[in-house]
Amino acid sequence: MRLTIFGGTGRIGAQLVSQALAAGQQVRVLARTPAVLPPADGLTVIEGNVLDPARVAGAVDGADAVLAALGPRGQKSPAMLATAGRNIVEAMTKTGASRLISVSAAGAYIRDDPDMGALLKWLLPALLGSQFADTRELERVVAGSDLDWTMVRPARLTNGPLTGRYRVRPQFVPAGGRKISRADVAHFIGQVLAEHSWTRSAPAIAY
Repeated sequence: MRLTIFGGTGRIGAQLVSQALAAGQQVRVLARTPAVLPPADGLTVIEGNVLDPARVAGAVDGADAVLAALGPRGQKSPAMLATAGRNIVEAMTKTGASRLISVSAAGAYIRDDPDMGALLKWLLPALLGSQFADTRELERVVAGSDLDWTMVRPARLTNGPLTGRYRVRPQFVPAGGRKISRADVAHFIGQVLAEHSWTRSAPAIAY
């Protein structure tokens, strides 16, 4: 399978790239700094920015599926997810690629989570309100398309190991779930891709 991965130099994206290559996939990554990714069999790195529609279209052209692991680098990072999402949706629509699996964030929907405590429902939006708003807009853009999409909503991310053991629930993290490793998020995305599951839905994942 030919995959295009956006955000492949990030911490989830790097896991996606390594796991996809290990599974024998052909991987194309759009990166602002290609030298960050070491050469590997099956890997093609294209220099560019996900905010550049032409570069995005070139990266998507010929792909069987697109994986997106985009996210802010810090609390003061400018909102860019929705713009990137529009570029990806437009590029996929033009090139004929239909399968999109994107990382979202469970925290962006914490105020609607029936199992979450009142303190967290207040605290996280207070700290990350603009980032969560950008994430919700990204989901709105993707869900409004005709693509075969899945929005993966992880709990708090860690740098823990790949376990392959986690819980999944539609929309909200499983009760009591508070964290998930980036390696396991990538593993889940790989399973969703292979099984063609969770289409046009937003599964949340946690331990």
